[in-house]
Amino acid sequence: MSTKVCAESDVSVSEALRVVVDGVPVAVVRDSAGTLHALGDTCTHGDISLSEGFVEDDTLECWAHGSKFELTTGKPLTLPAYEPVPVFEVTVVDGDVYVDTSSRVSAS
Repeated sequence: MSTKVCAESDVSVSEALRVVVDGVPVAVVRDSAGTLHALGDTCTHGDISLSEGFVEDDTLECWAHGSKFELTTGKPLTLPAYEPVPVFEVTVVDGDVYVDTSSRVSAS
């Protein structure tokens, strides 16, 4: 089930916004092309909020230790993280952003 988390205008290009959906911290991210993504907001290397990190092209970088995660799959692209973060289905309806934390995208 999708939950409304913010307005589409709340997330700027190359920025991340932290929201909590059903107790799950989520980073809603707009990549450099303007596409919205929703990932688990906790770095798998440490208990660090990824939404406080840096968005570059199609990655989100943890500000603490530099691990970069792919926005579409959640896969870590750099160490020290080696486990992916969950990626959730995100939709936009009438300018509102909805995230479904029960629908995880596989990190194939």
